[in-house]
Amino acid sequence: MSAVANPATVAECLRVGAGFSQGDRKWIVEQIGTLDTRLAAFHADATELEISVKDRASRGQKVTLECWASGGDKIVTTSSEEDLHAAIMDVRDDLRRRLNDAKTKQEPRHNRHLREVPEPVDLEA
Repeated sequence: MSAVANPATVAECLRVGAGFSQGDRKWIVEQIGTLDTRLAAFHADATELEISVKDRASRGQKVTLECWASGGDKIVTTSSEEDLHAAIMDVRDDLRRRLNDAKTKQEPRHNRHLREVPEPVDLEA
């Protein structure tokens, strides 16, 4: 696997959308920064994250985290948790799972030639 020259990070790729202010951005980056290990497989120039909240601080609030990663499809995760922190953790965890699923689909799981290790040849026989 080749390393990405400029790996994506939450701090570099995150935009705050409706319901959040730029003042909230640092706190959000701290909360979802553990996504950096999963995002590192993508180029920063081709990766975007956007988080928004609808009806913030009300019972019906909805947090949405969107991800566009290096030519892949857009991934959208949402949470209706009443606690804002819990909702952010929920969308973070769901995005991590969906990025893992997308990566798994690209791996050569059923390619026998890539999966098998050749047996060593015994030259003394």
